[in-house]
Amino acid sequence: MSEARQFQPLSIAVLTVSDTRGEAEDVSGRTLVERLEAAGHRLAEKAMCRDDLYAIRAIVSRWIADPAVQVVISTGGTGVTGRDGTPEAVQVLLDKEISGFGELFRMLSWEEIRTSTIQSRALAGVANGTYLFVLPGSSGACRTAWDRILKDQLDYRHRPCNLVELMPRLLEK
Repeated sequence: MSEARQFQPLSIAVLTVSDTRGEAEDVSGRTLVERLEAAGHRLAEKAMCRDDLYAIRAIVSRWIADPAVQVVISTGGTGVTGRDGTPEAVQVLLDKEISGFGELFRMLSWEEIRTSTIQSRALAGVANGTYLFVLPGSSGACRTAWDRILKDQLDYRHRPCNLVELMPRLLEK
């Protein structure tokens, strides 16, 4: 961390994708909200939707179009079953994919769940100057992603580099 830099709170929206959980059972969404707020960021909005390609796209598209939302984090729908479609819903919205996020997430998950990590289709990217992170639906996966990747990359003080310092240049042509 660079003590010479001031923390810059970000406005982060959280989406839980699930056909089986309601707000009361949404441990993963609550985990993300608790962690982002504890880090000093602001919750822009929290939503839940069914595992439906177009419902997911509608919510994420609205957040991408909102200049007040800087980061979108979704949880759920990243597996390989017929209903898991969050990566497909989000990937077509991306201007650029951040391939290293999914690679690093699966590497870190290997330490916790071993070969089961191949079932995760976590991904990240940028759309209209907004960062998007697509996480698995387990609270453990959300903790791993936040604690071991996102907490640092969404902190302007993190050195040698972070995603926040690139934000002013995301819409360059």
